[in-house]
This record gives sequence, C-alpha cells and structure tokens, in this order.
Amino acid sequence: MVFPGIPLFRKAAIETPPDIEAASLRSDKFRLEREGDWRRLEAIVVELEKGRLRRIPDEDLLALPVLYRQAASSLSVARETSLDAGTLAYLESLVRRAWFQVYGTRTSFIAWLRDFLFGGWSAAVRTLWLDICIALAVMIAGSVVGWLLVARDSEWYYALVPGQFADTRRPGASREVLQEALQGTDSGEGLSVFAAYLFSNNSAVSIMAFALGFAFGIPTLLLLVYNMAVLGAMMWVFAQAGLHWEFAAWLSVHGTTEIFAILLAGAAGMHIGRAMAFPGQRSILAAAATSGRRAAQIMAGVVLMLVIAGLLEGYARQLVDDPWARAAIGGTVLLFWLAYFIALRGRGEESQA
Repeated sequence: MVFPGIPLFRKAAIETPPDIEAASLRSDKFRLEREGDWRRLEAIVVELEKGRLRRIPDEDLLALPVLYRQAASSLSVARETSLDAGTLAYLESLVRRAWFQVYGTRTSFIAWLRDFLFGGWSAAVRTLWLDICIALAVMIAGSVVGWLLVARDSEWYYALVPGQFADTRRPGASREVLQEALQGTDSGEGLSVFAAYLFSNNSAVSIMAFALGFAFGIPTLLLLVYNMAVLGAMMWVFAQAGLHWEFAAWLSVHGTTEIFAILLAGAAGMHIGRAMAFPGQRSILAAAATSGRRAAQIMAGVVLMLVIAGLLEGYARQLVDDPWARAAIGGTVLLFWLAYFIALRGRGEESQA
C-alpha cells in the first residue's frame, strides 16, 4: 500500500531551499577567492610558532602584516554575512594566532631574564626613589626607637624581640655569652637547612611588607618600624657589652642584602598604597594596577636578593669568624647592590641619556 504523502516528504528532504543553496555558493566563492592567502598566512604562522624564523623567506616575512590584515578583514566580512560556521571558526583561529605573531611578545624566558637583570630591575627600582627614601627614613627611625626603648627599660626587649632570638642574647648577658652567640661553625653540616629556614623567615617579612601596601601603605610602615625596632633592641644589647663592632660585622654579612631587600619590598608596597591614596585623575583600581605591575617587577628581584641573603647568612656568616673578614664581605655586597641599582642602565635608558 502506497501512502501519497511519503514521496512528497522524501522530495522535500532531498531538495535544498534556494536561499540556503545561494548562501552555500556564496560562502564557497568567498573562500576560494581568498583561501590561497589564508594558507600562506597559516604556513608562516606555523613556522613562527615552531621557532623556525630562518626557514621563512624574506618576501613572506614582509607580507606577514598585509596577510594578517587581509585575514582580519575576511573575518569581519564572514561575521557580517553569516558565512558557514567552518570558515568562520577557521578564520577566528587563524587571525588570533597571527595577531600574536605580529603584535604579541615573542621574548623567550632567557631573553626576558637577561633584560630584567641587565637594566629592567634597576630601572624599576630607580622609579621608586621617593618611596625608597620614605621607607629608609621609617626603618632608621624604627631602629632608633627600639634602641631608646630598651635603653630606657630593658623589659621592652622581651616585648620586641621574638623568643627564638632572645635565648642568650638578652639584657644583662655577659660579654663572653654574647660573643659566643656571634661565633660561627667550623663545619658546614646542616647549614643548608639553616639557610632555607632563614630564607623562609626573611621572605615572610618581605612579602608582608609588600602585601600590606594595599591598605594605603600604613600597615607597611608599621611593619618596617617594628622589624627595625627588633634590630635596634639587639644592637643595644651587644653595644652595652662592648661588642658593637663585632655585632655590626656579624650582621653586615647578610644584613646588607637582607635589609636592602626588605627596604625594596616595603617601598614597593608603599608605592601601591601611595598610588591608591592619591590616584589623581585615574580610578583607584587603575592606579593600583599600574603601580602593581611596577612593584611586582621589583618583588621578583627581591626574591633573588633574599635567596642570596639566605646563602650568605647560612654559609658565609657561619663559616667566617673574623669580624674584619665579615665586614669586608658585607661591605663588598653593599657596594655591589648600590652600583647595580644606581649605575646599571638598560638599553632604553641609555638611548634617552
């Protein structure tokens, strides 16, 4: 038995409506007219993504910006005229990849590290000179406050200095006991663990000084004052025993790097806080984002400084006993950092000078 509706249904399923057929022909014609340039652009992009720049002919490299703009124009037309989904997806992927090769950064990690160490970091630090001066003044004031508080009442020492530092190094301790606390060790056994602990402790202080800057920099200032007040209190204890020079030499081995790193971390945090408190014509979020990028670059270098400080504190300070040798190490490291941050300029700065 034959149902009269079935042949009609089959015919409708096989036939393509005229508007769809016209759109398909238009899409095919659009693709065929431009497909050669798209394939050429894709081949160039693939070679660039694989790092094979030398394999690309000069004429292709010169044509890359033109081919990219043509593909971007084709993508715009494809979106406006609602071409087939396959062509649209292909063009979107191709234009995205080509944009990165034309306008995006292609700097390798080694190249970035070279630019960072040989000019980028020092240039970023110099832009924060005002925040560094403020942080330095606050840190000096904190050490003076710690000294004066303990000199007035020795009980302040126990309120300021953490328990692990106030073992034998406390007010009233004899010169011999305090001098023994400054002695190093003849063996390097276990010093790697000690250096790792010191790096962790110093990193916590620096990260806190940086992170608290988002509260308009006020907590950063308080942390810098407290951290240096601890140092001022300990300086008073050793000075009362006549060991001020020995203590300064002992501290200088790692302190010239460690305190410098904390200074930069505090300045970076204050830079963000100052930008948020006085954003000018920008919004607070925009000011925080701009200053945060610069401060983050400085903090990347602070991490490197803290690693060096941990190694100096865990090894050099423990293996070297002579105060003059310790002072020589600390002084040399300090001169290195000053010369690095003041004298070293990147290629961009040299061209402006």
